[in-house]
Amino acid sequence: MMELADKHITVVGLGRTGMALARFLKKRGAKVVVTDNAAEKDLGPQVQELRRMDIPLEAGRHRPETFQEADLIVLSPGVPHTIAPVVQAQESGTIVMGEIELASRFIKEPIVAVTGTNGKTTTTELLGDMLKRSGLKVFVGGNIGNPLIGYVDEGHKADAVVAEISSFQLDTIDRFRAQIAVLLNITIDHLDRYPDFEAYAASKMRLFENQQTDDIAILNSSDPLVRSLTKDLKNKKLMYPQADATEDGALINGSRIRFHINDPGPLNISGQGQWSLDLSRIHLRGRHNLENACAAGLAAFAAGARPESIQEALNRFQGGAHRLEYLDTINEIEFYNDSKATNVDAVIRAVQCFSKPVVLIMGGLDKGSDFTPLRAIMDRHIKNLIVLGSAAGLIVSVLGDLAQTKTAASMAEAVKQAHQAASAGEIVLLSPGCASFDMYDNYAQRGDDFRQQVLKLK
Repeated sequence: MMELADKHITVVGLGRTGMALARFLKKRGAKVVVTDNAAEKDLGPQVQELRRMDIPLEAGRHRPETFQEADLIVLSPGVPHTIAPVVQAQESGTIVMGEIELASRFIKEPIVAVTGTNGKTTTTELLGDMLKRSGLKVFVGGNIGNPLIGYVDEGHKADAVVAEISSFQLDTIDRFRAQIAVLLNITIDHLDRYPDFEAYAASKMRLFENQQTDDIAILNSSDPLVRSLTKDLKNKKLMYPQADATEDGALINGSRIRFHINDPGPLNISGQGQWSLDLSRIHLRGRHNLENACAAGLAAFAAGARPESIQEALNRFQGGAHRLEYLDTINEIEFYNDSKATNVDAVIRAVQCFSKPVVLIMGGLDKGSDFTPLRAIMDRHIKNLIVLGSAAGLIVSVLGDLAQTKTAASMAEAVKQAHQAASAGEIVLLSPGCASFDMYDNYAQRGDDFRQQVLKLK
């Protein structure tokens, strides 16, 4: 466990996680300063909370001296570890780590970590519910919105810590270890932050670097890149959704997910190695969500959940806001909010959930994406395309010849155009395939705006 008292610690980035870090470090006697490139007027109520705690805030820029004088630098998830003051501090010997690394130094409970390009939040929430319904005390957090450092700070004692982990968070780990690690998929994303796809994939793979031989890796066998990158892992592997007879894991078989564990290894399964889940009553849409259910079920089982509780959680789970969220039916047109779809693969997965024609609203801030893979599904699924945001021109140049396409200046205009283009029995889907930061603070604000504009149609 780290000694923090009287250490000069710089927290970089004042958001929810940065505030939680500052609070935790201050309580433990550290001499904390928070720095953020944003102007103070844009940092919200956290500024006043810092002042009440007598923690200095440097806003509007990063002073090199603040980094050079630190004993430890802790980064919030959204702060690249490659910014100049951080790199310079590391070169001079200063320790730099991210929030999940710091938190893990104080967590003694088993950590179940979920990463992947798409499906992390759904899988994490579903997994947490499976464990809770089995009577376990569970903390669910990480990239999902509840910082792990908050769990440590509040002194909770869970049976397991379930954490959604992003590639950005994995960039700054050192000793972070997940006893159960789930890798859902790796597809192209965040090329505005990484030099190439290989670097992004390597970041995802860091989830396994500190696992020991008695730890568990849960892996998507249908993703060839996941199979390739994990072939040399020495710990227990559970595969899905196509585990064959030689592999332990889960198999989607018609209306059921069948689980088989021939070699328990480190699993404490009390002899119940063959069981199945009934898919006939689930609310989640799409093949990708069946895969998420496989991953969550395997992780929950490995962490001690009961099969009947796993089934109950799956039956009751509705999915979260902004993830293929059904909003309303207006003039026999169904409206769905998938604002969390910030990359091309997520858009493809969303569109393929529907057998009816789709009027698709896309656009926002491009993350270096290649929109070409969408061309393969345009003829079969997409009737009209409405684009907005700074990436609108790029999307039109790649996809505009395959569907009737219009450009909108605002979400209100996009919803109006989509409503006019759709006919009774069809779908209007917001699935942007882009970040939101050109027009909104985050994807949730974008989804909320979409919801409000849809409701105005009534």
